[in-house]
Amino acid sequence: WDNADFSRGIGTTYYQEFSTLNTAKPPFVRDVEAKVRRYMRSSYSAAWTLKITWEKAPVYAARTDTGKTITYQAVLTTDGFRSYILMLYQDRGMQWDYTRLAATNVLIGYT
Repeated sequence: WDNADFSRGIGTTYYQEFSTLNTAKPPFVRDVEAKVRRYMRSSYSAAWTLKITWEKAPVYAARTDTGKTITYQAVLTTDGFRSYILMLYQDRGMQWDYTRLAATNVLIGYT
């Protein structure tokens, strides 16, 4: 993703932690487990999950363009041995115009 710019008070960041080692799993964690099982084609039972949501995040620099926002999530999860990240984007939520970004070598991903 690109740099978000929250300096003008536009957009919000939320997070929620789910420690589920010895507790009942909420529907969100069960959904994450199902996605990991489906995409990785393996068994998976989450011990810990973190959901981070960037809601209506404006592109950098917000001083010049406050009307283009994006809502997305990063979900980190682990069973204590294997760890995964899910990048989730709101349908039609990507409003940043990548052709107007300062960098032209734009990539999506993580390392």
